[in-house]
Amino acid sequence: MPRFQYVLFDLDGTLIDSAPAILASYRQAFAAAGRAPAVTIDESIVGPPLIETLQILAGTKDPQVIDELAAHFKASYDTTGYRETAAYAGVGEMLQRLAASGRTLAIATNKRLHPTRLILDHLGWSDYFKTVYALDLFEPRLPTKAAMIARLMADHDIPDHVSVYVGDRSEDGESADTNKLPFFAATWGYGSLVPEEMATHWRAFASPAALTEALLDD
Repeated sequence: MPRFQYVLFDLDGTLIDSAPAILASYRQAFAAAGRAPAVTIDESIVGPPLIETLQILAGTKDPQVIDELAAHFKASYDTTGYRETAAYAGVGEMLQRLAASGRTLAIATNKRLHPTRLILDHLGWSDYFKTVYALDLFEPRLPTKAAMIARLMADHDIPDHVSVYVGDRSEDGESADTNKLPFFAATWGYGSLVPEEMATHWRAFASPAALTEALLDD
């Protein structure tokens, strides 16, 4: 069996540049609610789950406020907004090569499951992935990305010694560590880890092509 038979991916900032679409839908949500965000809506807020991000942007955890903003966001993003999502250059080729090599690919993302599936279909990638996990796949919602990865691995009998997690943020690396997985950092995205944020045992890759070679190097 190859060293990295199972490749688990983060989505936003790793495989796709979803920031423009996400930020546009956040702005539309606040405009539709007639509210001004408490902090600037920019790329720094992309990554955490929707509700957590809205609480930061709104400056409150008031359920009524957050529910209203979430409804406006979903109305925008889940209908037309997600179509503005772009694949990072070289990612499609990477997925094609990995799938053709017989690797088993999966996604573990903080993104909601519904738009995740819409985006994968839109980009023509759905067939590459054996499974797609999101925090809201289960009820009650999984509490952390580390818990989600653990659930994915348990549900699909994925052994840690032939698996790897690929992401773009420190949360991704820490979640990999919790599950005893190697972590490969995709440094081409907007959540790009800088050297001082990298744990010594994490590996960084500046392009999908370089990452592909490492994953296929048995």
